Amino acid sequence: MTGPINVLVLCTGNSARSILGEVIVNRLGEGRFRGFSAGSFPKGEVHPGALRLLARYRYPTEGLRSKSWDEFAGPDAPQLDVTITVCDNAAGEVCPVWPGRPATAHWGLPDPAAVTGDDAAVDRAFEATHDALERRIARLVELPVRELDAPELRRRLQAIHEEADAPA
Repeated sequence: MTGPINVLVLCTGNSARSILGEVIVNRLGEGRFRGFSAGSFPKGEVHPGALRLLARYRYPTEGLRSKSWDEFAGPDAPQLDVTITVCDNAAGEVCPVWPGRPATAHWGLPDPAAVTGDDAAVDRAFEATHDALERRIARLVELPVRELDAPELRRRLQAIHEEADAPA
């Protein structure tokens, strides 16, 4: 198979963590990986804290939107190579059948959209989520995805998460 490796980052609301995952995959993947995001129950808008962070890091935001994972289950959807859930709720839900039968992993992270307080507190939560995703995705884009069989790819994806959370 040729073309970029398609990575779908999933969460319940698709307004924060999965959106950050999408843009980080696209930046770090440098055209070799293509990031998408979706939610099981999309909020319908990108969280303002996510937009502030993306602006600070100069990520492109054009076309970003909160969308349903159903968009990626249809016949016209891109064939997925990897799906990653970033919230425990989405990981526990019954997902659609994805075209391409992608390798899956769960990288559960706290929800920065649930943080209350002033903008500074919210921004710190989004920063922590960004940094956690960036560490994991940097390792993902180093993997020889096309050379690994499905069980080995799943094992390595999960190891990325576990190693990222291990104490230094």
